[in-house]
Amino acid sequence: MMDAKENYSNLSGANKAAIFMLSLGPENSADLLKRMEDEEISDLSNMMANLGTIDASVVEQLLIEFTDNLSSTGSLLGTYDSTERLLLSSMEKEKVDLIMEEIRGPEGRTMWDKLDNVSEEILANYLKNEYPQTVAVILSKITPDHAARVLSNLPDNFAMEVVLRLLRTDVVNKDILEGIERTLRSEFMNNPAQTDSHDNHEQIANIFNCLDRSTESRLMDALEERNKESADKVKTLMFTFEDMTRIDPSDIQLLLRRVEKERLTIALKAASEDIKDLFFDNMSERATRMMREDMEAMGPIRVNEVDEAQNYVINIAKTLSESGEIAIASGAEDDELVF
Repeated sequence: MMDAKENYSNLSGANKAAIFMLSLGPENSADLLKRMEDEEISDLSNMMANLGTIDASVVEQLLIEFTDNLSSTGSLLGTYDSTERLLLSSMEKEKVDLIMEEIRGPEGRTMWDKLDNVSEEILANYLKNEYPQTVAVILSKITPDHAARVLSNLPDNFAMEVVLRLLRTDVVNKDILEGIERTLRSEFMNNPAQTDSHDNHEQIANIFNCLDRSTESRLMDALEERNKESADKVKTLMFTFEDMTRIDPSDIQLLLRRVEKERLTIALKAASEDIKDLFFDNMSERATRMMREDMEAMGPIRVNEVDEAQNYVINIAKTLSESGEIAIASGAEDDELVF
């Protein structure tokens, strides 16, 4: 925001253009906006939305500079709402919505949505100085895949402390959550608090499912040493590519129709023979032969590419399970795992 007492001589050309446009008002600015390119309108709108309060003396000096026919119009307040009203006077609503969405960015969404847009390196670097319990609460509020990336960037010992607290975290007291939000708001966002309940072990399983193999294995081994009972529960809830054998063979054909063949080929390249046979038994001989030939022709594949492809297939399977189109058995006999 611009300081109301800021000296006129310090204003940039973009500042002056934004102040001038606001001073003209919707009716007089409409013709000018119609003659501008989309990029110019977007840049100008962004500047107007972030002006804040402009002192009347600054406005007067600006208008004198632009024209001798205008005098002071008093103070101006550049906000998202005033900018949006001005744009609506000369442009279609759909176009204005796109411009305003670009200006607002993640700030126009919920605070946890915005936190999901913060780089995992930046967020991890910020969180590593917080108490593990605080970090556990924050990771419980963001998406599992983003939480997994943040967890991967935390020191191993600290990450394990966070995992252990995630397992013990109950519904967060509203006052505590609001306190955390106030701290985060000064760094990342400005939106109201929300609370929800969750299953701690399932949450850890979802996060671990999104980790790369090396990190997942390292953290799972550490968890087993610290809390074997919880580790066993998390393993039961996790769904890995090798757990595809828990899908009824008759449902594999439906899964095959939903996945991209190229990505399935990469996913199967590093799979066990049991998993390969599970898929190949539900494919024609010709399709099986072609896929095996494609695997051989690929040559070496990076582990992260295989992980990405396998996670893609896993997510398709989970989606089909959630919709009731396929059944996935749990580790317990005659049970079904519901995602």
